[in-house]
Amino acid sequence: MPSFDIVSQVNPMEIENAVNQARKELANRFDFKGSNAGIALEKNEIKLSAEDQFKIKALVEIVIGKLARRSISLKSVDKGEPDLSPLGHARQVIKIKQGIEPAIAKQITGFIRDGKFKVTTQIQGEEIRVTGKSRDELQTVIAAVRAHDFPVALSVQNFRE
Repeated sequence: MPSFDIVSQVNPMEIENAVNQARKELANRFDFKGSNAGIALEKNEIKLSAEDQFKIKALVEIVIGKLARRSISLKSVDKGEPDLSPLGHARQVIKIKQGIEPAIAKQITGFIRDGKFKVTTQIQGEEIRVTGKSRDELQTVIAAVRAHDFPVALSVQNFRE
């Protein structure tokens, strides 16, 4: 039976490229000359550090802009609150969400079920498998899911005959 998977993944190479571009811009920006501001990438977290709150906001804008230019959906980006130390040093963590959380997966399967499509949905860990008898029915489900606005960025993988 034909099937496909609905997933929410961000390409780690695109994240790395965006961080590298942000580091280059940080090195060239006049307002950051002589400061000890930094951008560090650890798996799915981008850690920012700067001397004050103004510079941490500028760093966040640089990184978010680079992520957006690399076509990473901002729905997959979770900006944490900046941590300010009493001495004025600031830190912030930007997390990149991978996978579909169970509550959102139930929301997506409920949306497909409410659409009265002739398909079955199955939550498999952090992805959703949609199976149906007709290829055309699966394509209408894909179009409906893409048209609806869910709180995560969704993509379709493994379309099988």
